[in-house]
Amino acid sequence: MIIRYTILALLACFTLGCSSSGKEDVKPEPDEVEVPEKLEIGYSLGVRNFTNEILAYAKSVGIDHVEAAGMNYFFDSNGELSQTEGTMQSIFNSAKAAADAEGINVSSIHMAYSEKMDLSLINEESRKKVVQGHIKLLEYIKVLKPDYILVHPSYYLDPPNQREQRKSQLLKSLNELNEAVKAIGSTLVVENMLGPELMAGQRERPLMRTVEECVEIMGRLPRTIGLAVDMCHIKNPEILIERLGDRLMTVHVSDGTGRAENHWFPCSGQGENDWNAILSALDKVGYEGVFMYECNFDDVKDLVNCYNTLHANYVQSLK
Repeated sequence: MIIRYTILALLACFTLGCSSSGKEDVKPEPDEVEVPEKLEIGYSLGVRNFTNEILAYAKSVGIDHVEAAGMNYFFDSNGELSQTEGTMQSIFNSAKAAADAEGINVSSIHMAYSEKMDLSLINEESRKKVVQGHIKLLEYIKVLKPDYILVHPSYYLDPPNQREQRKSQLLKSLNELNEAVKAIGSTLVVENMLGPELMAGQRERPLMRTVEECVEIMGRLPRTIGLAVDMCHIKNPEILIERLGDRLMTVHVSDGTGRAENHWFPCSGQGENDWNAILSALDKVGYEGVFMYECNFDDVKDLVNCYNTLHANYVQSLK
């Protein structure tokens, strides 16, 4: 009888699983995936389009931030301010009132960019004129209380073979502009530029066209000046994000090939960006800024839905 009960007990242990203490073994749960927190979402909008209707709708679908674009409007083809003081005050005051009324934060201002608004110009008088033009506009911009003032490092370099001189001129301009930006309570950021090859026809491509050149230039700037990563301007933007994560302040989100100003909607399937790799890089460097779109889209709600999809895909990739 004892043998029979012993066999039955052994069979029960074999079936149910017993520890040496006579208790059931508890299998450990697989490691839980830590879900990265979502970023807040923003998009680029021309400052003259800051209306209550547009911003209220954006807020209702989940947009909390905007980047004010369209600063070229305030300059003529010679880089001179072309609008009256009254016009500029009216535009920026109206934009501020609409943003405040609808609970939208002005995260950044995309400053003017053109051949005449190039911060790296060799001619010293011309370079100073560009800096002063930006500083004058800041007097009207400051009412928006932006977190960041974003600039391009240069336009196309024409004539070529002046790259090192252009870098030196850019550094002077950024240091001068930085003081004015800090004075209005904002942070100056510089954007990486498109440049799969050095030459575009007879001209050199703009400064900060490669990871290496971005690292070099940012290393020569004070840490009060940050980096803005444009995900359309470079192949594998996640590499730039990881290399300069400690200087990353904001982003421009769009899809592309790294060879043209595509600015495709990230969920269109047109571009070559690896969004899991990009979100992983942002997570790895501890980026907590705005997921700021600068792309083509049909409806602003699509931007929110797209980010939710990208984030969900990234979380799934971690499992």
